[in-house]
Amino acid sequence: MTDVVRLDAVSKIYGRGQGAVAALREVSVGIPRGTFTAVMGPSGSGKSTFLHCAAGLDVPSSGSVRLGDTELARMNETALTELRRQRVGFVFQSFNLVSALTVIENITLPLRLAGVKADHSWLAEIVRRVGLEGRAGHRPAQLSGGQQQRVAIARALVTRPEVVFGDEPTGALDTMTARDVLTLLREVVSSLGQTVVMVTHDPVAASYADTVLFLADGRIVDSMAAPTADKVAERMTRLGAWK
Repeated sequence: MTDVVRLDAVSKIYGRGQGAVAALREVSVGIPRGTFTAVMGPSGSGKSTFLHCAAGLDVPSSGSVRLGDTELARMNETALTELRRQRVGFVFQSFNLVSALTVIENITLPLRLAGVKADHSWLAEIVRRVGLEGRAGHRPAQLSGGQQQRVAIARALVTRPEVVFGDEPTGALDTMTARDVLTLLREVVSSLGQTVVMVTHDPVAASYADTVLFLADGRIVDSMAAPTADKVAERMTRLGAWK
């Protein structure tokens, strides 16, 4: 199984001199194509920095980040913006929808920004997959939180990205709605072959993944295949994330 994302000896340091803070310390890991990976760790462990560097939202201080055969660490911001628009999808805790646009207009916004016409058969497939049939003309204010996050997931998928990154994508949702969204993310991996990398603090959310990576003090200190919520919670407790 080939890696869609590969980090080699990636470090990220914020600030200089005595005030410098190492958010990541020589992290090396590959994310296999067509898999669902959850990233967990105590507060301040480097989870968000890991995601930002892997997704090309931030540039590492040292080391290599590759998306497929493309090295991201040496790209300028213009090139990174174009790469993110075409090859990467994002789902955040806040849905980041445009209130004046309809569901369909929000979903196709990345295509419009890139000057690319929508593939209508693919668009219809995505809308069906995320369960938004009959809602295409609605605006965000007319949707529940879970429906808004489904729009965000559809928007992340519309460009057929090589990988979708989620930063606490269920953090703002109630338990039942969160499980619906996690089931959807699991399905896009299992049935569409999508690659998903998700930062989360929730062991239940992590249990939907194929693999969980555990970070502490800027390093990957453990990984878990076939995770369960109980096993993840136990490991997080040992890391000192919870009392």
